[in-house]
Amino acid sequence: MPRFEPFQALRYRRNIELHDVCSPPYDVLSDADRLALATRHEDNIVHIDMPVSAAGNAYEHAASILNQWISDGVLVRDETPSFTLYRMRFTDSTGKPRNVVGVIGALEVVDEGAGGVLPHERTTPKAKTDRLELTRATDANLSPVWGLSLAEGLSALLTAPAELLGEITDDLGVVHSVERVTDTNRITQISAAITAHPVVIADGHHRYAISRTYRDETRERTNSKSTGAELTMTYINELIDEQLSVAAIHRLYEGITYKQLAAALSPFFTINDADSVGPTTLSQMNERGSLCLVAKTGRTHWLTPIAERFTGVRNLDSAYLEHALSSVQHEVRYQHGVTEVQHELQTSDATAAILIRPVSVAEIQRTANEGLLMPPKSTFFSPKLRTGFVLREMKTR
Repeated sequence: MPRFEPFQALRYRRNIELHDVCSPPYDVLSDADRLALATRHEDNIVHIDMPVSAAGNAYEHAASILNQWISDGVLVRDETPSFTLYRMRFTDSTGKPRNVVGVIGALEVVDEGAGGVLPHERTTPKAKTDRLELTRATDANLSPVWGLSLAEGLSALLTAPAELLGEITDDLGVVHSVERVTDTNRITQISAAITAHPVVIADGHHRYAISRTYRDETRERTNSKSTGAELTMTYINELIDEQLSVAAIHRLYEGITYKQLAAALSPFFTINDADSVGPTTLSQMNERGSLCLVAKTGRTHWLTPIAERFTGVRNLDSAYLEHALSSVQHEVRYQHGVTEVQHELQTSDATAAILIRPVSVAEIQRTANEGLLMPPKSTFFSPKLRTGFVLREMKTR
């Protein structure tokens, strides 16, 4: 099983408002979002995590800013290794109040297929150069991978408060707060619980893969297996219903007409007329056991799976669609949020969208226990963790 260890975190000094300097993860930010955050505060984390440079190498520029912030005391290093409790309070899409807690530490980077740290879905091809170049230049973990632990009772170990360092409320009303754990007994208990069980990667498959590449490069460069690159910064919470809010990632189709798409789906789904997409569409999908096909014109149909056509196929909407369209030429893109899907459908080359239902936590647990993989983009874990609460130096130089 993988090691999970505390580390001497880099954190913004106490008199800096975290709301001004933290940001959503880089992969959900547009250029306009990045500019707004960079303008909000000269020390906003996007200056490092999404670097730009008018002249020269943007990644080296990010490394220079990071070093300057440390030198100037903008970022302060913990005196001793610590864990960070990260809490999120919010109301989920069903109206249920949620209070989620996880812990940020350093998770061992293991070889692909070695076990202990497991993917839960196949990943789509994605350029890794940007994050790898940034890691090489800064020699730091700037944002955490998100892992799910099979350690029963982990949430109970994280419930008691620690040293509160700050909290922010994001634009969606989610309250994010962080607390520092320095008590050695509690650190030992948390570490032992997580180390005793596999960790499933929920979000950040590519970042974990980059950590593996950087670890291998560092081993070759230093001839050592004891540098900070042997681990990577990871947020871990317990894989149970109470600690997870899972949304769907919907599908947008190109390279195929709406008529062709409906024809390809008709042998596998019963297709019925539906009202236009609205606030109750997702709840109706759950009640009906259906997916929802939407044309660029707004024309909408229910897609109800025909059970006998999916014999041997996992009970996942993403798997149903992958199976039904396996022999049909098409291009697919992924988008969370019904409003966002409708916007994309009207403003892009997509000819149709299919709204799918969220994957259950029980199915994610089964995936982990049986070592299975879901199709790409089956799950969207929310709320998204903020970047900037904690940074981790690897010190491999």
